[in-house]
Amino acid sequence: MVSVAGSGGRRSIDRTVSRLHDPASASHAGASAVADVLSDVLRSLHLTGAMLFLVDATAPFQSWAPQADAIRRVALPTSQHLISYHIVTSGRCWGALRGEAPQPLEPGDVFVVPHGDAYCLADPPDAPASYGSEEAMAFFRGMAAGDVPSAIREGGNGTADDRSGPSAQFICGFLGCDLRPFNPVLTTLPRVLLVRAGADPGDRLRHLVAFALGELGSRSSGSRDVLQRLAELMFVEVVRRHLETVPAGEASWLAGLNDPLVARVLALLHAEPARHWTLEDLAAAAATSRTVLAERFSHYVGQPPIQYLTRWRLQLAARMLDEAQAKVAAVAAAVGYESEGAFSRAFKKSTGLPPARWRERHLVASSAPSL
Repeated sequence: MVSVAGSGGRRSIDRTVSRLHDPASASHAGASAVADVLSDVLRSLHLTGAMLFLVDATAPFQSWAPQADAIRRVALPTSQHLISYHIVTSGRCWGALRGEAPQPLEPGDVFVVPHGDAYCLADPPDAPASYGSEEAMAFFRGMAAGDVPSAIREGGNGTADDRSGPSAQFICGFLGCDLRPFNPVLTTLPRVLLVRAGADPGDRLRHLVAFALGELGSRSSGSRDVLQRLAELMFVEVVRRHLETVPAGEASWLAGLNDPLVARVLALLHAEPARHWTLEDLAAAAATSRTVLAERFSHYVGQPPIQYLTRWRLQLAARMLDEAQAKVAAVAAAVGYESEGAFSRAFKKSTGLPPARWRERHLVASSAPSL
């Protein structure tokens, strides 16, 4: 481990490094190594639950949301990006990005909007909006502040006891994450991710949904924090479910986790990101040729292994700058840079900000009051 001025700074960066990657995983292989890679990335993205609430809707209804950045500014201003997902727990409805064809949703289906597009859930699919723009923003502001009940009703003729039409119940989850310097999970997801209900009675997501419904139906102390953690857990489980169904030939980072060679190389890079890897080293460790490795890795991940390593190092560095009270030189060394100047140039090229300015921006955002 690199030297850091002051014992407190050293302990801080040590803790951050150990959270973001586990050197012991260098000896792992197969499924455990792949799990470590996905865990590494999800940890580094600073997933933060913002809201989790239940909607009990009566037709006709259109439950809609504006572009996620507008919600992020009032609900989770310290995050770079906001992801939303919606799990149908009973009934049926339709989900769509604004202006695009709706898709039918049934119990257990998950409708995910990873890239922040405006969207709606409705029944029938051409139902008018149940509320206006100002009302929508007031709702999200109140929900984020804990001023709105976590279970709400909407649609029908606007009265709480209207059960005249078919109903749908769905959980809405919102969580923040990092976009920069590098978010390989988000970049691999489509604008809409539709994960269909699992048939296995022991399905983990089903158990999480049942837990969430129980929590949403109670007013126990600490419930808000529990719901925020559940928002994170359910999204992670949705990503894991999606990983299981990614087509073998799809060219994406997630599909690469299902390819034995690419998964092995990703595990090596994530286990020892500060090591001075060469393509020859990686090929030898993966028991393949440099040509095969370069072609297979680039096919799935979209970039050569060493370029991927550079971007991953910068993502780790960004988290260390946010979390550890260490000098820039110490962070640079911790992610494999021999020169602080080379690290600073690479970091600014990737993020648009020098490392010190990045840290300052994070501190200002963390201390800013919510709108």
